[in-house]
Formats: sequence, C-alpha cells, structure tokens
Amino acid sequence: MRTAVLISGRGSNLQALIAAARPAEHPAEIALVLSNRPGAAGLGHATEAGIASQVVDQSAYAGPDRAAARAAFDAALSKALEAAGIEMVCLAGFMRVLTGDFVTRWRDRLINIHPSLLPAFPGLDTHARALAAGVKLHGCTTHFVREEVDSGPIIGQAAVPVLAADTPESLAARVLAMEHRLYPACLRLVAEGRAKVVGERVELVVTPSGGDSLMQPPS
Repeated sequence: MRTAVLISGRGSNLQALIAAARPAEHPAEIALVLSNRPGAAGLGHATEAGIASQVVDQSAYAGPDRAAARAAFDAALSKALEAAGIEMVCLAGFMRVLTGDFVTRWRDRLINIHPSLLPAFPGLDTHARALAAGVKLHGCTTHFVREEVDSGPIIGQAAVPVLAADTPESLAARVLAMEHRLYPACLRLVAEGRAKVVGERVELVVTPSGGDSLMQPPS
C-alpha cells in the first residue's frame, strides 16, 4: 500500500514508520513524505532513506478569504498525493486542521496519531492538561481522521503511568516512545486489511496480548 506521511516538524514518528516499513515484506511502502513547511527537519529523514519528498508551502496559500485559502491548500495536497499514486495517508505531527472536503476525499485512507488517550484531551498541550487533571494513565491514540479535530474511529491506544514527579516534558518523552511503537503497528494492520471501519468503530483482527497489556493492538 503506497503510503504518504505528512509532517510539519522534526518527524520522529516518520522515522519510526520508515524503519518499520523497510523490510520488503512489509505491507505498506512509505512512498512520499510531504511537508507544509519548507524547513521541516523531517524532510531530511526522507532524503536519508531515499524516499521522495515534497513541500506544499502553506505560506503560498494565504489571503483575506481564509476558507478559500484552506480549500486551495488542501486541493494542492490532494493533487500531490494523487500524482504519487498514494493509497494511504499518515499524519505525523502535521500541524494544520484539514478541511472537510479533504477528509471526505481521503475517508478511511487517512490516519493520525494523537498524544492522549482519546477521547480525553483532544487538541494541544495534552501532557500539561493530563497532569492538571490528575489522571493516573496517559498515552497516545491512532485513529482514522474525521472532520472534527482529533476525532474518528480509534485503531489503537498505548498507555503509560503518570508519575508523581512528572513534568509535561518527562511525560511527553514516555508517551512519544509509545507512539513510535503504536503507529507502525497500526499502519501495518490497516495495510493488511486487519483494521477496518465498521459502523464508525474499528474492528481489529489481532492476536490477543493478555489482559495486563497497556498497548492494543500489541506491537
């Protein structure tokens, strides 16, 4: 399955996806890395891995009519993806809210990873908000994308304990380590047809990992 990864920054989840997809037998091929920012550090990871990369510069799509500018940018994204023969799109730190038209166009072929156990803490500053709320488990979620931000059928989740001495930074580091395991595992399931949307829920075909697991699906 020809897969594109959309990034805006350093691309640490991109690195995890590239590494996981490297074996020839992997069901997903990272065929394109696309950024909305010309200076995104993650573009270098694509170059190092010999993967095609492209920039659709968001600054070129500005104007007084914000809705028209967003629509034009998203249309340019779709054009680039379709020109590369992309079948699946992974958002990996892509810091833009996509339009409803784009989400509909790529429905059930567009997945994201979010640094919280959705539906808790959608949006930004998830780690600080988790600490402020006093939760004892925090983590990350992969999901199919829908128009509402950080919503959509959940593919998988991974949790970490929240420690008494945690800061947003220390908690973020542990969650990020789990993201690097969860996202490749979920992309594999989707590419293999073992994670399917049925009635706005995801049905998984996986081997049970035991009742004490803090990651589902298991990596």
